[in-house]
Amino acid sequence: MSESLPVGKLPYQLMASLLARAPCEDPRVLVGPGPGMDCGVVDTGGDRLLVFKSDPITFVADDVGEYLVRINTNDIATTAAEPSWLLLTLLLPEGGTPPERAQAINDPIFEACRKAGIAVIGGHTEVTHGLDRPIAVGALVGEVSRDRLVTPRGAMPGDRILLTKGVPIEGTAILAGELGDRLTGVLSGEELARARDFPTDPGIDVLEDARVATGAGRVTAMHDPTEGGLATALWELAEASGRSLEVDTERVPVPDLARRVCRYFGLAPLATIASGALLLTSPASEAEGIGQALAEAGIPCSDLGEVKADPTAVSRAGEAGGGPLDRPDRDEIGKVYEG
Repeated sequence: MSESLPVGKLPYQLMASLLARAPCEDPRVLVGPGPGMDCGVVDTGGDRLLVFKSDPITFVADDVGEYLVRINTNDIATTAAEPSWLLLTLLLPEGGTPPERAQAINDPIFEACRKAGIAVIGGHTEVTHGLDRPIAVGALVGEVSRDRLVTPRGAMPGDRILLTKGVPIEGTAILAGELGDRLTGVLSGEELARARDFPTDPGIDVLEDARVATGAGRVTAMHDPTEGGLATALWELAEASGRSLEVDTERVPVPDLARRVCRYFGLAPLATIASGALLLTSPASEAEGIGQALAEAGIPCSDLGEVKADPTAVSRAGEAGGGPLDRPDRDEIGKVYEG
């Protein structure tokens, strides 16, 4: 029998081979499944396109509902679409789900949807055998004008590569929230509380990042770094666009708390789950203006490098230059959960 797969996303080659066999012959599908594709896009014939995304919450036991809406909204945001409708699936652990716990998970989802103008239109909820924590899966649908659609395919040679906020925001929050007892003596009580609050500050939402960026100039591609962190996201963007990316990894902002948490657990910050940062590309003539607009909105933005016309690859520039940026085999955080 083959060796069991590790925790986290399927290995790239396996996932790519599976997706290559997915039936997707409907001519109305403008964007289907593939590496680096955050969403599916369907042409319904009018001036608006429908954008679809489904994502689970698996690493987080607490605040499942809050994470669910934010994570799915992030992917919708990468197409410049506005989130509109949510289908919700909740799988709750047998023997550990009193009625009030089901309500405690649902209520934050509903509140987050109200704030975002998202209608909850259906789904499924059940108590499931064999789970030790709740599993939440969202299927979110958004809308975007035909002439505003952005996909990871759009990166062009000469574009600048921009990143909002820093990494790994989500990974830091997960580790501080789920394994905070192991960080005693590494972080002060105040620092641990701040790390646990990373979903709010600096925040794991990128909807506003995308709105500001696309409103300030021409954005050619956007991608949401999740499992596998920024390093995987860069590779996915390169593969989706068929371009080469040259990045100065020394320019990647890693908050001090995030760096210390990653160091304690022995994780590489650039390969750790990184929701909260938005990766985007823009023509060089417009990138500075987009960065300024983001800064004025209170959203830090860093210029990491340039899109090249060379075949698909990700390489290091600057003082760290001289070779490829390795593609992670898995998300670093999986090591902690298996250990």
